[in-house]
Amino acid sequence: MSDTPAFLDPGRPAVPDIVVPRGVVPFFLPQRPVRGRLVRLGPLADALLTRHDHPEVVTRLVGEALALVAALATALKFRGSFSLQSKGDGPVPMLVADCTEAGAVRGYARVEREQLAALLARKPDPSAADILGQGYLALTVDQGPDTERHQGIVNITGDTLAEMALHYFDTSEQLATSIRLACAQTPKGWRAGALVIEKIAGAGGIDPEMDAAEQAESWRTAEILAATITDAELLDDALEPEALLFRLFHTEGVTADLARALAYGCRCSRQRLAGLLETFTVDDLDHMAVAGDIVMTCEFCNHDFRFPRAGVRGTD
Repeated sequence: MSDTPAFLDPGRPAVPDIVVPRGVVPFFLPQRPVRGRLVRLGPLADALLTRHDHPEVVTRLVGEALALVAALATALKFRGSFSLQSKGDGPVPMLVADCTEAGAVRGYARVEREQLAALLARKPDPSAADILGQGYLALTVDQGPDTERHQGIVNITGDTLAEMALHYFDTSEQLATSIRLACAQTPKGWRAGALVIEKIAGAGGIDPEMDAAEQAESWRTAEILAATITDAELLDDALEPEALLFRLFHTEGVTADLARALAYGCRCSRQRLAGLLETFTVDDLDHMAVAGDIVMTCEFCNHDFRFPRAGVRGTD
């Protein structure tokens, strides 16, 4: 533990220095109303997911959320963070994943273990809907305190996280979208990936001679081809993104764009948490202290920060 006063100590725990240079590969189908992103978290998935000792069904769900938020964030132009959050009455009452404009990814799930154990006893392979329960799904762009947040909220609808996200796009964005998510433990550790395609609005990038019916047919064809991807293909580190995209869409023609990097994205620090502690009253701080220390745990990286009670000021 640092001897520096908590409010002056910017230190953060040691975290994996992992960057996946080609974590997101945007692509488009020339002369077709289709664009998309292929996401492969690679070893970053294992580094993020093994910070918590969750049951496998929860780890898979968090991995899918990480891949999904990376795919959605990299389709936007913003500075700050893009987050996915679900709140419900299931064994996982809260699921959070976010991605910055630089590709820093993090996520966590809050688990009610007794409730989850009861669910698994009844249903060994529960769906995302079983795990999350009834509630809402929110997608938020937060560009800092001086900018108004943009947020869309819908009820949790669908059995899988992909179906829940599609419900959001159907009701909030009214954008034709296809989403495939996968997360599993492989011989190389946990891996997670996503394939997202969208129908381009308007005539940009489309053959000018293609009428509305032909555009609709091209979109249906792209959906059918995207649906043929397997979990194994999405999670295979050795399968190059361009090779996979060609395998899927070569009959329509496909062009990969500039890849985007993804990185380990927890942003916790002693200084930030110390600032939070300083907002509590002296009485509250006294009640938080155990054996002379206040312990705060980062929900994202699962690291415990210990602050000597004597070194933390509070409000009167």
